[in-house]
Amino acid sequence: MAVQLLNGLAFGVLLLVLSSGLALIFGLRGVVNFAHGALYMLAAYIGFSATTHLSFWAALVITPLALASLGIVLDRYGLRFLSHRAPLDMVLLTFGLTFVITDLVETVWGEQSRSLDPTAALAGSMSVFGVRYPTYRLFLIAVGLLVCVALVVWLRLSRTGLYIRASSSDRRVAAVFGVDVDRASAIVVGLGSGLAGLAGVLAGPYLSLSPNMGVEILIQTFIVVVVGGLGSLGGAMIAALVLGMANAIASVGFPSLSAYVPYALMLVMLLLRPQGFAGTRTA
Repeated sequence: MAVQLLNGLAFGVLLLVLSSGLALIFGLRGVVNFAHGALYMLAAYIGFSATTHLSFWAALVITPLALASLGIVLDRYGLRFLSHRAPLDMVLLTFGLTFVITDLVETVWGEQSRSLDPTAALAGSMSVFGVRYPTYRLFLIAVGLLVCVALVVWLRLSRTGLYIRASSSDRRVAAVFGVDVDRASAIVVGLGSGLAGLAGVLAGPYLSLSPNMGVEILIQTFIVVVVGGLGSLGGAMIAALVLGMANAIASVGFPSLSAYVPYALMLVMLLLRPQGFAGTRTA
């Protein structure tokens, strides 16, 4: 049971990193970024190539920076360009970008599934709670939690974080008080995309790589954001961990029904608390 709970924590932390970026983008831009899963998938393949030709540690730095740069370009020449049009236009843009990225990945890396072994320093297993558990998964848990704590602290205590939270609450009022909302938006979309990049690299040695991996995890990421509260970073973090642990418990007690756990959790939340765990806030 301890192994299953650790597995749930590992998957929950991966969802936590990925959904944090999605919640940030929705909180400021007010757009559901359907390309978020495709960015995660692209990052996994970039991380695969970077690990193969350089090292896993280089991939862990290069890939999030590359995805953050792509996110800034998406904001500047996509979302900002359509900001005065109907929200559906931005949804269609991100939805279309998903197909473009998927075709790009299939062209460059092929359609077959790939796997990536953990780096030598993280291979093997360690004793945790009296059981042996893969060292890499413990590393994933530690890095994911550390990144999310740092993100919350940055949003709460830094001046840039204050500007981002102000812009998320009311863009017009924030602009009147001198906040550069376009710059804040670029930072948020870049940061959100960078978090998708980090999640993709971390997923490489943990999950198998395939062009469909973005779609598969995006559904659960949307469920996390809905259950946590649209645009709420803290709520998304709580929901990701709850969903990961619920999946782990269900896979032991009710393995045939474990695939339905995320949808059941979302249904219950929508019926009992439609605003989610934390309502509609940014952090």
